[in-house]
Amino acid sequence: MVKYQPKQIPFPTKEEIIAFIGDKPGEIGTREIARAFNLKNDRRAELKRVLRELADEGRIASKSDNGKKLHHAGSLPSITLADITGRDSDGELIATPTEWDTEAHGPVPSISIAIARKARPGEVAGVGDRALLRVEETGEDAVRYAGRIIKVIDKVKVRALGIFRALPAGGGRLLPIDKKQLGKELAIPPGATKDAQDGDLIAVSVQQHSRLGLPTARVEERLGSIKSERAVSIIAIHAHEIPHVFPVAAEAEAHAAQAADLTGREDWRKLALVTIDPVDAKDHDDAVHAGPDPDPANPGGHILTVAIADVAHYVRPGSALDREAQKRGNSVYFPDRVVPMLPERISNDLCSLRAGENRAALAVRMIISRDGRKQSHTFHRVLMRSAAKLNYQQAQSAISGRPDDIAGPLVDNVLKPLYAAYETLKKARDARGPLDLDLPERKILLKADGTVDRVATPERLESHRLIEEFMILTNVAAAETLEQARVPLIYRVHDEPSLEKVEALRQFMATLHISVPKGGAMRAEQFNRILAQVKNQDHEKLVNEVVLRSQSQAEYSAENYGHFGLNLRRYAHFTSPIRRYADLIVHRGLVRAHKFGSDGLPESQDVAALMEISAQISAAERRAMKAERETNDRLIAHHLADRIGASFEGRISGVTRAGLFVKLDDTGADGFIPARTVGNEYFRYEEAMHALVGNRTGETHRLGDRVTVKLVEAAPVAGALRFELLSEGRIMTGAQRSPSNRPGSRAYKPRGRDKPFRGNKKRRR
Repeated sequence: MVKYQPKQIPFPTKEEIIAFIGDKPGEIGTREIARAFNLKNDRRAELKRVLRELADEGRIASKSDNGKKLHHAGSLPSITLADITGRDSDGELIATPTEWDTEAHGPVPSISIAIARKARPGEVAGVGDRALLRVEETGEDAVRYAGRIIKVIDKVKVRALGIFRALPAGGGRLLPIDKKQLGKELAIPPGATKDAQDGDLIAVSVQQHSRLGLPTARVEERLGSIKSERAVSIIAIHAHEIPHVFPVAAEAEAHAAQAADLTGREDWRKLALVTIDPVDAKDHDDAVHAGPDPDPANPGGHILTVAIADVAHYVRPGSALDREAQKRGNSVYFPDRVVPMLPERISNDLCSLRAGENRAALAVRMIISRDGRKQSHTFHRVLMRSAAKLNYQQAQSAISGRPDDIAGPLVDNVLKPLYAAYETLKKARDARGPLDLDLPERKILLKADGTVDRVATPERLESHRLIEEFMILTNVAAAETLEQARVPLIYRVHDEPSLEKVEALRQFMATLHISVPKGGAMRAEQFNRILAQVKNQDHEKLVNEVVLRSQSQAEYSAENYGHFGLNLRRYAHFTSPIRRYADLIVHRGLVRAHKFGSDGLPESQDVAALMEISAQISAAERRAMKAERETNDRLIAHHLADRIGASFEGRISGVTRAGLFVKLDDTGADGFIPARTVGNEYFRYEEAMHALVGNRTGETHRLGDRVTVKLVEAAPVAGALRFELLSEGRIMTGAQRSPSNRPGSRAYKPRGRDKPFRGNKKRRR
């Protein structure tokens, strides 16, 4: 009997194999080809032989030497290893493949890298990194491929920022901008400078570390020249990767925007709204008005109106302006410049509520009772015209009987009703009992050449508090409206202090003989009672600082857990959509809730999507705060650099095992005193007391103590100051000293991180 022999499928030709690979996007493997042509057993060996021949002929390319993954020659596989070489005009990363045959396939193609909205740590790359990318063809000639980062492969060549200092013989040195890296210079050999000039801010990749000599580095990017204090904010902008160049598409949208008209709006141009802002404000996005409530059912009540620039009208969801605003999260304010969230055409023009000019606004009208409580509110989309542009000092002087030509005509009909309404709001504020910390902020004032003129502490005026209370009430109204309409929103939330921080505060207050009741969490009013107890006492500032440090950090969230500091159940930022993306989201929510137009919050932006945005803009806010703080430190360090050896008065603003931080009285400059230079004995760190305590004498240097210091070193580029302590600490009695850590005590174990500091001023042996 003859066995049945199944008909064998013909072996594919080379042209058929190439056609099959070409029809499949990205890479294709030997297994997929064999399965497609039904090739089994020994026929797969024949397939591998044919594929090797095709690769040798240059008709296909393999990703690796074993030839398991194949693609068209002259194109990139879908998974590509690439080096990130720079940025395009929009600030997006550009990469090139690590392997490419220019002789066979022409110029090396560029890959534009799209950044994920919520990239994981391993997916965040910078110029000079090597990364694994998923790529696809764009069909464009300039940038043939678009890709996204799967994983950063090589960060061995560490990217660092610093100031380039040229050497006469060629090459140079990198001076670090990070305080933690002070004294750790990098050598940049000739040929690795990328034409950097002395004083340039540069990004380098660290090439090698050696036991002998400085580590070497190669310049990857020139980021700008730092020739004066006017440019010192450039350091913070690049160190924190703050987006500061608007993409062409975003600028184009801004310039194409046209002023809004009355279509779909109420005409409020006859209402005498006024803006009250800092004297140096460039944009004016909020205006206010108040008057007595004529309703006999609300005797002594007021009608408050707050109008906010209608940014949502100009920045539509999903637009280039919207994408860039979300990426930036907020405007960043430096003494010498502002990095705005939106282009000037929007922020300083169309959405700036200029006096006498028609402007689009989203407004809220609130009815308050004689005790300052809000009875009701309504939102409106309007066209308004500001009656005047005032600053805080101008408004306060006018209401105090010293009006100028602009404020004078407004005193009776505009300013007095505003202050009358504010007096009632203060009653509600006092009843609510928000956290009442007294921590005035300093402001650096620059000369025309960008150098520091002086550091001022602006006076806290009633006009400041008036605007603050109006805005708080408006933000509450926005949150209440969106909750009632069941429209998702981004809240401004502030969690209560943790139990650990409350216990630490309780222990600290005990050292001042102030008792704090036990019983877990504390309310804002309990903190206020503590602050009232130390009012006008020597340790008032100390207690304010310690209470502040016990608080959680405010943030944005699509889930509400209240605002502890303001003592409010619900709160949402609504009043500054020019400079905060969270406010823009709230504006869009109100547009959607009231059906004001087609530019409201998209249905796709649900709670989950807003949680992601909240995390992103909270991180952007922390980034901005750190950049602003570091820039101030650098400016002050520049200002004091020529005063080495001078003595200053200040207060201890921080205590750690490493030493004491001191804030100077006149400039607010922060500097450090290493623990090894304090006193002539061992000093231990008492965490509960926020102090360094001498083991032999009990000499104590405590948070908030007044001190006299001498400036011994200034590093302007890093914003670092080092002081020497000239004043002596207070002497603690034996009863006050911690028995568990006295010399001779059986519990005294100075080892590891708890080892006391050697405080003598002689060099340690």
